[in-house]
Amino acid sequence: MTDDIWPVVHAERRALATDLAFVTPEQWNTPSLSAGRTVQETLAHLVATARMTPPRFLVKMAAAGFRFHRMSDKEVAVECAGGPAATLERFRAVENATSSPPGPRLSWLGETIVHAEDIRRPLGFVHEYPLDAVTRVTDFYGSSNVLIGGKDRIAGLTLRATDADWSRGSGPLVEGPAMALLMATAGRPQALDELRGPGVETLRAR
Repeated sequence: MTDDIWPVVHAERRALATDLAFVTPEQWNTPSLSAGRTVQETLAHLVATARMTPPRFLVKMAAAGFRFHRMSDKEVAVECAGGPAATLERFRAVENATSSPPGPRLSWLGETIVHAEDIRRPLGFVHEYPLDAVTRVTDFYGSSNVLIGGKDRIAGLTLRATDADWSRGSGPLVEGPAMALLMATAGRPQALDELRGPGVETLRAR
């Protein structure tokens, strides 16, 4: 894929909004794979991220005492106000936004893909993500511990996709669909059942 992440981000936002148009009121309260958040709250987090700018981020962090999780929880509560239909409408409104908090650009591609899957999997929705974007984000997460601890999580293992010409690392093998490898690298243990190889149990223990 090119260095411009936004066409993929925008397409994935549109696809997620289309899927969520069919969610029942009860399903919005389903726990997502994003720890401690429901489907609606995870979508609200995506809205808040898309609305954010670096200056706004600094102001809100200062107001939250420079406690990131406190700031994030406040933003989620704001975007949840009015109920699920209002949150979904706000998500549609930022579909083509290119704003974001400060940070590496690939983190916003990763957040879009991973949180979309955090929402879809518990609801039973299946979606085909662009494999080049998925593997690029896995490489990004696997190269740093700053965001989600991905580097330590997959250290000493070989990851190999069975649906793409992609692998990384060295050591005991973990193989499976590229999306499952990304979710496992991002710390979602629910994806481990889709993976196989002698390195899976090591990854599960982390």
